[in-house]
Amino acid sequence: MSDAHIEQEIQAKGLTAARVTPSAIEANIASEFYFTATEGVLGASEMGTAPAGQAKSLDLLTFCVLVLQNGFVVTGESACASPENFDAEIGRKIARQNAVQKIWALMGYELRTKLARLAEPLVTDEMVSRFLRWPVPANVHPDGTPGQPGRIGTNLLDAPTARQMLEQVLSGA
Repeated sequence: MSDAHIEQEIQAKGLTAARVTPSAIEANIASEFYFTATEGVLGASEMGTAPAGQAKSLDLLTFCVLVLQNGFVVTGESACASPENFDAEIGRKIARQNAVQKIWALMGYELRTKLARLAEPLVTDEMVSRFLRWPVPANVHPDGTPGQPGRIGTNLLDAPTARQMLEQVLSGA
C-alpha cells in the first residue's frame, strides 16, 4: 500500500492529531541527487582517488541523496541483481523511496520530542524558587527601596504571580 493510500485511510478515519504526513516529508526535502556506484567511483577517480578495480555490477547500484531543509542528509540505495532488468528510472524511484523511509523515522522522532516537551510544565517550582531567590543588583529598586547589597527576591511578587510571569516570558506569547 502506498503512502498516499495510507494517508487517505488515516484522514477517512479522522486520525488528524499531530503527525508526520507525506506532504510534510516532501516539504522537508530541499534537494535530491542521483548517481550510480560507477558514477561515484568515476567521480572519486577524478578527485585523485584510485578505484580498487572495476566491477560492472557497480552500474546496477543506484544512490539517492536527499538534503533536508536543516542540511541533514539521508541516502537510499537500489541494487538490481540482473543487468538485463536494470532501468535507471526505476532504480532512482526505489532509491528515493528507501531514502524517504529514513525521513519518516527522523521526523517522527522530532515530532515526538516536541510533543513530550509540550506535556512538561513550562515553569517548574524550582524555576520559580530560583527566580524569587535571585540576588537583586544594587541599582534595581524592585519595591521602591534603594538597592541593598545581598538582598534577594522582591516583595512585589508571590510564587503564583512569579510563575505566571515566567510562563508568559517563556511561552513567547
